[in-house]
Amino acid sequence: MARVLVAEDDPSMREFLSIFLAKEGHEVDTANSGEEALKMLDGDDYDLVMSDLKMQKVSGIELLEKVKTGFPATEVIIITAFSTVETAVEAMKKGAYDYITKPFKIDELKVLISRCIEKRELYLENMRLKRELRERYKFDRIIGKSKKMQDIFEIILRVAPTKTSVLLSGESGTGKELVARSIHYNSSRRDRPFVVINCGAIPDNLLESELFGHVKGAFTGAYTTKKGLFEIASGGSVFLDEIGELSLMMQVKLLRVLQERRIKLVGGVNEIDVDVRVIAATNKELEKEVERGAFREDLFYRLNVIQIRIPPLRERREDIPYLARHFIEKYTKEVKKNIHGLSKEVMEILYNYKFTGNVRELENIIEHAVTFEQGDLIRPESLPHNLRIYEGSPEVLSELAELPETGLDLEKYISGIEKSILLKALERTGGVRKDAAKILNISFRSIRYKLSKYDINE
Repeated sequence: MARVLVAEDDPSMREFLSIFLAKEGHEVDTANSGEEALKMLDGDDYDLVMSDLKMQKVSGIELLEKVKTGFPATEVIIITAFSTVETAVEAMKKGAYDYITKPFKIDELKVLISRCIEKRELYLENMRLKRELRERYKFDRIIGKSKKMQDIFEIILRVAPTKTSVLLSGESGTGKELVARSIHYNSSRRDRPFVVINCGAIPDNLLESELFGHVKGAFTGAYTTKKGLFEIASGGSVFLDEIGELSLMMQVKLLRVLQERRIKLVGGVNEIDVDVRVIAATNKELEKEVERGAFREDLFYRLNVIQIRIPPLRERREDIPYLARHFIEKYTKEVKKNIHGLSKEVMEILYNYKFTGNVRELENIIEHAVTFEQGDLIRPESLPHNLRIYEGSPEVLSELAELPETGLDLEKYISGIEKSILLKALERTGGVRKDAAKILNISFRSIRYKLSKYDINE
């Protein structure tokens, strides 16, 4: 059902449309002139206005202009008995959804109204999603009561309205993309695209085409001309994640784009102006990368106008309860459980845990716990295994330290535990030894030695 306003100075046509629309299930108001229609619009909200083209004082075109200026979401259908190409084109140019000529067919009118209402619903849904995005990425929605996070909120508030390039630094999992989105959605570019580019995930031979686009025939497989992500993001923001992974060749090309604000498609001749704000992120220390010649100094200074360091979770442990509560609410909604917090034992474990994976790791832990917890509080037995054997969990350590009546071979027992933990770390990281060493807080050389010791070849 839609709310429809009919503006028609012909009484018989006005009555016909009123009866027809009511039978179709719509709520209908009528106005006998353009002037009366404008007064009714001021006091109410309509999905659709159907207006005669030729009316005294305020014509259908004038009414259309007023509607699209004051109520852009309201669609307008123009009704005319004097249809010409000129009037139709004028009405469409000024924002009318369509026009229909008297006498019209009922079926034709039904289809037109249905499509018109569907377009408004899509418009309103799009506006709702945009509002949700802005709300979701308001700087005060980034969770953190710690002094370090409050300082970051203040920087976001100051930086967001500007066009300044921003460099976000911090370990993986600290929430750099969330901060980048908050900067974008609190800026004047909020209604334009926010494009994410993972510089480390795209092979170097494809990255230039992804960033800047290519023309048809530029290389094997370039069957059509394709826009690059910089052109798609024009007017908005580009988030260059893992910027430290760019090759020196791509660094040169990116620097040129940032300096000139122009791109050239791969295989193309003409340059295209682009208006983008660049927000870059890295988990490397780019100053050291510059010193060893792996990152261009001029590009570093171009990106590093404002640098925001996102602290690891172990440096803001006071935020753990707030983050945990947020993730519990998120995942209990998904699985429809009534879990409202953490037990004292679990909170102690989380406070003592090192969180090498930062906020992302905490989210994974809570998702796992919510999945397995059967009560209304998350308890230690619902946590992932690596937390239950962690030093912050005295119950499990006590269980592991039980001494059988017959005694045991201590070295063999400890070796068995160590081997089990190594295998679980490899399973968790998909067999990537470097990452497994990181979550076990040991060096790569140490894990390589231990894996060799237990003849683990994964």
